[in-house]
Amino acid sequence: MAKAEGFEGLVLRRALLSRLLILTLILLWRLLFRPYDTSASLNPSCLSAAGGRSLSAGPILWPRIGAAIEASVVWDGVYFVRIAECGYEYEQTYAFFPLLPLCISLLSRSVFAPLVPMIGSRAVLALSGYVLNNVAFLFAAVYFYRLSVLILKDPAAAFRASILFCFNPASVFYSSIYTESLYALFSLGGLYYLFSGATTVAMLLLALSGSARSNGVLNAGYFCFQAMQHAYDAIIQKKRPILAGHAVIGGVARSICIFVPFLAFQAYGYSNICLGGFSYELRPWCKARIPNLYGFLQNHYWGVGFLRYFQVKQLPNFLLASPILSLAICSIIHYASVLLQVFRSLDAHDHNSFAALLSLLGTNEISDAVGVSKNNLSSKTFQEHTVRRRKQERKNKSTESFQHLMATDHALLQSTQGYPSILVFPFILHLAFLTFTALFVMHVQVSTRFLSASPPIYWFASCMLVSPRSTSRRWGYFIWVYFITFVLLGSLLFSNFYPFT
Repeated sequence: MAKAEGFEGLVLRRALLSRLLILTLILLWRLLFRPYDTSASLNPSCLSAAGGRSLSAGPILWPRIGAAIEASVVWDGVYFVRIAECGYEYEQTYAFFPLLPLCISLLSRSVFAPLVPMIGSRAVLALSGYVLNNVAFLFAAVYFYRLSVLILKDPAAAFRASILFCFNPASVFYSSIYTESLYALFSLGGLYYLFSGATTVAMLLLALSGSARSNGVLNAGYFCFQAMQHAYDAIIQKKRPILAGHAVIGGVARSICIFVPFLAFQAYGYSNICLGGFSYELRPWCKARIPNLYGFLQNHYWGVGFLRYFQVKQLPNFLLASPILSLAICSIIHYASVLLQVFRSLDAHDHNSFAALLSLLGTNEISDAVGVSKNNLSSKTFQEHTVRRRKQERKNKSTESFQHLMATDHALLQSTQGYPSILVFPFILHLAFLTFTALFVMHVQVSTRFLSASPPIYWFASCMLVSPRSTSRRWGYFIWVYFITFVLLGSLLFSNFYPFT
C-alpha cells in the first residue's frame, strides 16, 4: 500500500511536469512561427443580445495579453469558447457537447471574473478553459494510476502505464480547450469507482463523461459486464436465480442512466431547432420518425460515415493515424492471444484433473473389489462397515480433488496479474469497438485523440517495456519514441492552426 501511494505521488508530479512541458512548447512554437490561420481571433457579436456578456465598461488594462490568449484558441476550441459566451447559435454547434462550455462559463463568471477588466471577457473564457483542462488532467492521471493498480494488481506496471499516459501522443489536446481532459477525468474516475464497488458514484461520473463526449455513452457497457458477472455468480455459485434477475435489472437501469445526458442534450437541440423556430424551413432530421440530431450533424457537416473516408486523397491522414491504430490493434491481438493460451491451459488442466479423478475413483473401486474378494470376510456387519467406510473415503477424495480443481481454475482466472488479467477483458472490448469506429467510420486522423483515454493501450505498452524478450522491449522503446515525437509535433502543428488530428 505504501509503495502504491508513493507511486501515486510520483504520477501526480509527472503529470504536472508534462502539462508544464506542453504549455511551454505551445508558447515557444507560437513565438517562433506564425500561425497558418489567424481567423480564430475574429469574434463577432453574439446573435442574441442576451446570449453574450459585454466587455468591461472601461478600457482593458492588459490588451496585448488578452489578445495573445484569444489568439491561442484554435480549431474546436473556437467553438467551445463561442458556445460558452453566446450559447448554441447554429445547428452545427450542437455537435459540441455542453459540459466543457458550461464549466468554462461558470469559471469565467466566478473564479476568474475579476480578470475581465484586465484582459477582457473572451480572454477570460479562454483562460478558464485552459486552467480547467490542465487541472482536470492532473486528476485524470491520478485516477488512471488508481484504476491501473486495481486492474493490473501491479503498482510498478501501473506506474509505467501512467507515465506513458502523461506523455501520450494526444497530449496537446489535454492542455487545450478540448473535451479530452474532462472526458478522461470522468471516465477513468468512474471506472475506478465502479471496480472499487462504489456503483452510484461510478454511475454519476460515467454519466458526466457522456455529457463531455458522445462516446461517453459506451461506458454503459461496463455496467453490462458487471451485471453479467453478478448474474453468473448468483446462478452458478450461490444457486439463487432471483439474485441474477436483480443484477440484470440493476445493470440495465444504470446503463440507461449513462445515456440520460446524451439523450437530454439531443432533446434540447430538438426543442430549439425543430420546435423553437430556429430556421424558416424545418430541418430534414426534424421530420424523421426518430430524430437523430447528432447523427445528422456528423453526416451532413463533417461527412462521417462507414467507409466514406476511404479515399486516395486521405492517405496522409491514414498515415498520421497509423501509429495509434497499430498500437491499439496490437494491444487487442496480444491480449486475445494470451487469453487464448489461458483457456487452452484451463482445458488441458480440466481434462487432466478429471482424468486423474476418474482414475482415482477407478482405483478405489477396483481395490475395494479386490480387498473384499481376498479377505472373504465372514462377518456381514464388518463387511457393511468396511463398504461404508470406503465409500466415505472415495467421497472425501472426490470432493478434495474437485475442490482442488476448482480452486486452481479460479486462481488461473482471478490471480493473473498485469496485462493478461481477466479484468482487462471489458476494456479490450471497449477499445476494439472504438478502434473499429475510428478506422472505418470517423475521420481517421482523429484516432490519436479518440483512443488516447483507453487504458489498454498504455497497459500493453507498459508490458512491452519490461518484456523478457528483447524484441518486445525494442518495440517498447519505439512506442516511447512515437509518444515523444507526437508531443513535439502536435504542440507545433496544433498550436499554430496547422492540421494535426
